[in-house]
Amino acid sequence: MTPYIQLDKASLPDGSLLTLHKQGEDFILEYNGLELMSTNLTWSEQMLADLGCVDLLQGSTTRPEHPRVLIGGLGMGFTLKRVLELVGSPATVDVAELMNQVIEWNQTYLVEHNGPLLDDPRTNVILSDLFDCLGEGDTYDAILIDIDDTPDDLITEDNGKLYTPSFMALLRESLNPGGCLAYWMAEPSPRLEMALKKAGFNLTEHPAKPHEESEETWHRIYVARLSS
Repeated sequence: MTPYIQLDKASLPDGSLLTLHKQGEDFILEYNGLELMSTNLTWSEQMLADLGCVDLLQGSTTRPEHPRVLIGGLGMGFTLKRVLELVGSPATVDVAELMNQVIEWNQTYLVEHNGPLLDDPRTNVILSDLFDCLGEGDTYDAILIDIDDTPDDLITEDNGKLYTPSFMALLRESLNPGGCLAYWMAEPSPRLEMALKKAGFNLTEHPAKPHEESEETWHRIYVARLSS
């Protein structure tokens, strides 16, 4: 059997534990002993970028001269990697990440998979809660959020604010005209749908599989745009 090796660990502000493991060629991120994500299951994280940045593709007539994208949650870097591939240059991609250790893991262990993403001149990693990155006057052409599983199955209690009317108002203020908001969810989320619609967003739901060859499509990408 291939050894399952813990490489590092980090405590979240609420005392819960985040651990990084390696098994063979794969890296696994666990939260309190439960698998959160892995380098073997990245399809839906990349799909989040594909759907959220559809208007920002390099060479597209809809692409702004200098696209600005905000990603909530660095994770293992696969959404960031795909965004950089899609938007080309010039562009600015801000990434809000609460855990300094997650940033360090992307700069060390995960370079094996994604390369030096954080050294790309278009990338700006902000060590901060996503909530604190909004409402400061910066606006974006796309905001991609991959922080939580669902409002009914919060990873941390503090993630409940991702679905509140005040947070939805901040998202509205932070989107450029015609901008796109996209949420990754572990499963269908009627509560998120309701929150987005109440905030004035038009919404489309996209089933997403965890792996390119998977037959299961339990993940969801919710794409929201402001009503005209």
